[in-house]
Amino acid sequence: MVGTTSLLKRNHVQILGNGSQTIIFAHGFGSDQTAWRHQVEAFASDYRLVLFDHVGAGKSDFSAYSPRRYSSLYSYAEDLLELCSELRIKDCILVGHSASGMVSLLAALVQPAVFSQLIFISASPRYLNDINYIGGFEQSDLDTLYAAMSSNYYAWASGFAPLAMGNPEKPELAIEFANTLSAIRPDIAQAVARVIFQSDHRIELPRLKVPTLIVQSSDDIAVPSEVGCYMAEHIPNSKLLPIAASGHLPHLSAPDVVTNAIKAHLDKCVKL
Repeated sequence: MVGTTSLLKRNHVQILGNGSQTIIFAHGFGSDQTAWRHQVEAFASDYRLVLFDHVGAGKSDFSAYSPRRYSSLYSYAEDLLELCSELRIKDCILVGHSASGMVSLLAALVQPAVFSQLIFISASPRYLNDINYIGGFEQSDLDTLYAAMSSNYYAWASGFAPLAMGNPEKPELAIEFANTLSAIRPDIAQAVARVIFQSDHRIELPRLKVPTLIVQSSDDIAVPSEVGCYMAEHIPNSKLLPIAASGHLPHLSAPDVVTNAIKAHLDKCVKL
């Protein structure tokens, strides 16, 4: 077990806001906790907010990364549970973008009492197409992606960012995403990309008991709409919420839409 000070440094943990209820915001691949700035502004007055960077991203301790340790999403789930244990967090709301959706699911399977609600944004249990399953990619697509990352990582990041972000009328967002991608060590980025894109957590979906909101944007190159429908069909206590936003990072490209969706969901849960 990592000590409290070391753990907070390892994941660059930030605690903000006021309130008895905790919301943890967990970023996706290529991003970091700064991607949640719009939601932080919206929720800080009513909630205690916990933000962190996954090891290898943002201002995390890069020396804590090893390809053996982080060879699956389970290790990131362990990190999340360690963080919750040290901060004595229970019954929290976790908002997980992209890969952090499955990270939070895996954590909730181990310690469900830590979470009262999971909110997935652009999350996927499997990115590869399969029999009777549309994940969005063929293996040849991913092999091409890995080759491009290996050949010239920074050129790949500059080209991939606008595709993932979408919303070409807001080029500054693609530049921001390219910058956070480029801040990751290329060897770490390539290893993490393989872990994420080759993962398959479909079998775990029916085991999740924590209430889950699945927020699905349109025109997401990594997570087609069929993925959201699939998760809603296989997670017992879940709800699919398509939103009027496009691209893989709607919390940045359409922050008000995402914030309002989260608020409306949480308000409804309180009334229930």
